[in-house]
Amino acid sequence: MNIQLECVSCLISQSLRAAAAVTDDLSLQEQVVREVLRLLAGIDFSTPQPVVAQFVYRRVRELTGVEDPYREAKHAFNRLGLALLPELRTRVAASPDPLLAAARLAASANIMDLGARTDLTEAEAAAALREAFDAPLPGDDEAFVRRVAEAGRILYLADNAGEIALDRLLIEVLGPSRVTVAVRGRAVINDALLEDAREVGLTELVTVIDNGSDAPGTILSDCSPAFLEHYHAADLIIAKGQGNYESLSHEPAGIFFLFKVKCPVLGEHAGLPLGSLALLASRK
Repeated sequence: MNIQLECVSCLISQSLRAAAAVTDDLSLQEQVVREVLRLLAGIDFSTPQPVVAQFVYRRVRELTGVEDPYREAKHAFNRLGLALLPELRTRVAASPDPLLAAARLAASANIMDLGARTDLTEAEAAAALREAFDAPLPGDDEAFVRRVAEAGRILYLADNAGEIALDRLLIEVLGPSRVTVAVRGRAVINDALLEDAREVGLTELVTVIDNGSDAPGTILSDCSPAFLEHYHAADLIIAKGQGNYESLSHEPAGIFFLFKVKCPVLGEHAGLPLGSLALLASRK
């Protein structure tokens, strides 16, 4: 998906919120916004949104001198996810179809996206997760169930911290022995890193790798050779979050996208209303 005017506006707001999260210096916050405006003024509108966001957040890191502006918020949502795990694991196991129940829960956990909402509270996230079991999951669930049954090697592309704690419930149903999880290679927004995977115990369950990139999505040309080896060897790829959908929806079949629609532009592209969950197969 190419960047749209609505996305540009969102990135300007995000850059200010990221700067405000790490400094009270108004002059530095102003400098960050001015630098981001300068960057965005020269963009090619055919550029995918995650690529633009990658450059914006790199500049924010450089100007503030803070590697991970959202680290404390990430820890808080990781703790929330862990606290909810026992209750939600019991509900997944008791559901008529644990695979789709876990997929619905994983999609609902995509609400933990501080790029979309920095004011998201832990109470709101917890409520959304508890309501997930009754939420519709439009898309390609039958094809998903079939492909899961057939797959020998599954690559799971994680998205956000906090959310990654709930991903483990879907991974448990999939069968950890055939799953490899990929996280981001460097901090961007509140996307999950290896330290987040360790914090929620995911590294004790499956092999976790990083993709070598600091983009809020999966830009294959920017990923490491080690990640690409896993990517091309997988029988099935499950890609969490809007950023992965934006950067991989044009790729050949074999990917299932699992996310919550939090952007009207992306919703229009996916053919789904704002706020809905999604389980979509790649079409190309």
